[in-house]
Amino acid sequence: MTAQQAVSNSHLPKGDLSLRWVTEELEKDKYINSEQATELLVQAKNTEIHPLDFIASQKLMGGPSQNWALDIDKLVAWLARKAGLSVFHFDPLKMDWASLTEVMSYAFAKRHGILAVEADASRVTIATAQPFNQAWLSDLSAVTRKEIDLVVVSPGDIQQYQIEFYQLSKSVTGATKDDKLGVHKTGNFEQLLELGKRDNVDANDSHVVNIVDWLLQYAFEQRASDIHIEPRRQISRVRFRIDGILHQVYELPAKVAAAVTSRIKVIGRMDLAERRKPQDGRIKTKLPNEKEVELRLSTLPTAFGEKMVMRIFDPEVLVRGYRELGLSGEDQVRWNTMTALNAGIVLVTGPTGSGKTTTLYSTLKGLATSEVNVSTVEDPIEMVEIEFNQMQVQHDIGLGFSQGMKALLRQDPDIIMVGEIRDLPTAEMAVQASLTGHLVISTLHTNDAPTAITRLLDLGVPSYLISSTLVGVMAQRLVRTLCPHCKTQVDVDKTVWDEMLKPRRATPPAKTFKAVGCLECRNTGYLGRQGIYEIIPVSKEIKRLINQEASATEIREEAVKEGTHLLRWSGAQKVLAGLTTIEEVMRVAPNFDSDA
Repeated sequence: MTAQQAVSNSHLPKGDLSLRWVTEELEKDKYINSEQATELLVQAKNTEIHPLDFIASQKLMGGPSQNWALDIDKLVAWLARKAGLSVFHFDPLKMDWASLTEVMSYAFAKRHGILAVEADASRVTIATAQPFNQAWLSDLSAVTRKEIDLVVVSPGDIQQYQIEFYQLSKSVTGATKDDKLGVHKTGNFEQLLELGKRDNVDANDSHVVNIVDWLLQYAFEQRASDIHIEPRRQISRVRFRIDGILHQVYELPAKVAAAVTSRIKVIGRMDLAERRKPQDGRIKTKLPNEKEVELRLSTLPTAFGEKMVMRIFDPEVLVRGYRELGLSGEDQVRWNTMTALNAGIVLVTGPTGSGKTTTLYSTLKGLATSEVNVSTVEDPIEMVEIEFNQMQVQHDIGLGFSQGMKALLRQDPDIIMVGEIRDLPTAEMAVQASLTGHLVISTLHTNDAPTAITRLLDLGVPSYLISSTLVGVMAQRLVRTLCPHCKTQVDVDKTVWDEMLKPRRATPPAKTFKAVGCLECRNTGYLGRQGIYEIIPVSKEIKRLINQEASATEIREEAVKEGTHLLRWSGAQKVLAGLTTIEEVMRVAPNFDSDA
């Protein structure tokens, strides 16, 4: 609906909302009773905040049965109906901030309490929390020469996104125009000399500092696990990985992105001048709420400059229980049994991003009592934990995993965590440590648990040493969990169910849930992730197979006979519990046609 069509009733206000009008209309519509209306007017004599914000802050129960919580969302929806308009919900990941801030100046938007939220060649949509005040309409229509649509949003959203949109836009524009001598964009394999132009932006420039600050805070707010800054010829993309899926967030001019990358390298104590080879670093940040979050940095030289990836590690994951991670029931019992032993090797396998680090740190957190010495050798140290003794691998001085483990064995350890077993020397040191009475926990990059055993054989570890030291192997993946606000129950497609468990069979449930999508989950249908697990304790029979150097298929078949749930079967349990979908399990978990 256009703004000109929105207000037609004579009883509606012609300017800003007053608390008296709002309370009278809410009482007429039976949202509140007369006593509540009177109390609101008494309480609000000296307040200057928006009437809807004030009423929401009182946390009233209203409606015909007095059982509605009158929160800001219900009040905004009510106001939109009064004005004959739609409610708009911000999804910053899907908005072109740069073009929207060009519709009007920040001063104009601030003065009238409005914000452009959608725009095309002929129309522009304006969000407001004061839908009856349209004094600005004719001026904006004349300037833009476009049809104006109005939508209603909460007052808090207007204030928040006015600042975020315009502050970021100002910083990007300022950094683009800045011509200080500073960090040059180099490393582009396709160098283009533009005569008469300088391509320098100072990494310590206030605009660049603001962009980096916004980028990190925004990533934390959006629950991102990784931030990607990807250089291209003219622009650079900024993408966030949320629940395992990448979302494009913003596009920066190439030289501004280069300065942003340089700024991050500076605070990550990386070599600013080196752009020809990959580098690693780390940053520890403190949010306004005093919460600390660590980031692991990685740069990579690409065709158009340095690509930066920041992996976000939230220390709160260390205090989460196994149930929150998705490890429960029989799998949790098996895992606890394996990690409670005094000696032996326990392996966690899976690809990058499958949650191995979280599992290892959560396990070590539970094992690190005052009575034991927990030591780690990592490349790099993922999260700093004061209860562990953590060592960083440094290949440039000859300190690899095997050398680090050799040093740790002289430090009177009880539990040793090795970041990854990559080669024979590291595997041999792990075996040596376990044989001398230490529990060794490490990772391997294999697709499933049985393949981890054959991988050790491939590295050159004798089968008799594997069978005598290996306690168990756990493979894992992360599946997106269904959004509880919008998931919908549907009939199970038996064909898809059978395909998930192929070639094995299991009776499908009558109903399951599907991903739908809502505002809470950004219309993805998923919110958060949990692990699915495949745990193989090394039994006498599996030891016999290892000694015979049996194939992964034979080991897998024996493990299934002994009660191991393979990854897709573990995923099926999550489907049955209504936590995820069949399609999501099939997306992340491998299938093995040789399963019995």
